[in-house]
Amino acid sequence: MEEVLRPLIVFGGTLAVTVAVGLLVDRLLRYSADRHPGTRLFTLLRRVQTPLQILLASAGLQITYPLAHLELRQDAVIRNILATVAIMAAAWLTVRAVDAVAENTLDKYSRRAADIARVRRLRTQLTLVRRIVTGILAVVTAAVAMLLLFPNLRTLGTSLLASAGVIGIIAGVAAQSTLGNLMAGLQIAFGDSVKIGDTVVVEGEWGTVEEITLSFLTVRIWDDRRLTMPVSYFNSKPYENWSRGGPQITGTVFLYLDHSTPVPELRDHLHDYLREREDWDGRDWNLLVTDSTPTSIVVRASMSARNADDVWTLRCAVREELLGWLAARYPYALPKIPTVQAAPSPAMAE
Repeated sequence: MEEVLRPLIVFGGTLAVTVAVGLLVDRLLRYSADRHPGTRLFTLLRRVQTPLQILLASAGLQITYPLAHLELRQDAVIRNILATVAIMAAAWLTVRAVDAVAENTLDKYSRRAADIARVRRLRTQLTLVRRIVTGILAVVTAAVAMLLLFPNLRTLGTSLLASAGVIGIIAGVAAQSTLGNLMAGLQIAFGDSVKIGDTVVVEGEWGTVEEITLSFLTVRIWDDRRLTMPVSYFNSKPYENWSRGGPQITGTVFLYLDHSTPVPELRDHLHDYLREREDWDGRDWNLLVTDSTPTSIVVRASMSARNADDVWTLRCAVREELLGWLAARYPYALPKIPTVQAAPSPAMAE
């Protein structure tokens, strides 16, 4: 009877203590979040409850396992498995904690900073640092777990370490493009060329940078398509970054009109219309005749907006308004297609 009760008491008590400690930590974090409403750190740290309980349970079972007196032939294997689970849970716990600290830092900085470009830069850096930490922890955890589960690999690892230089050279040559993308990702993260949230024009497509990793960059195009490109592209080829130096932008509308168009009246109407629009930021506007042909003139209307989304909406609205206003009040100002009766050829005249 004791052979059955002892393991049940040891393992059940260990799991009960683990659950109690996890609930206590969660209760303390909730209490701290209520006492400090100005920060989200304690609320975000509540995400670590699951990996924390797994870590406590695996570590506790490994410590109390000898007290159960099971004396199985697989005792060493079981303890290695528990140690592996504890290491994986610790890595998971670290990733969750790093995510919480990074998100809280970005939240505090975004509320305090007035420059949206600096917020985007910090978001990009924190995102890539998180990916680097996660990748390093994953590799280290996998290596330690393999050494614990398969002790025979330690001898093999020693011999591989001796030839690591040759293997590194071969791997560097074989993965040259991948390593180039990794270096480009680090340059983008800690440089200032492109950031998450920037509006860019690349390969003839206009969109917003949605995700940056160490190997690729994703641009969300205006029609919700995703354009995925290697990050090395942004260090080797030219592209437009409309958010560089500030999100403000000036848009233009070109109209092809008749020579008789009342340009001063059209200019005054544009100004009156812009003053009614909330997406016009009031910085600049103009209307000029930029070119002429034997049959028409080219009128360019320019207007400024706070960001690329507003300027696109404003350009479409201005184009529609000016054409509608001319059609209603000065229809003769709209472009015409001159047609004349063709002169008959001499053969047809005879």
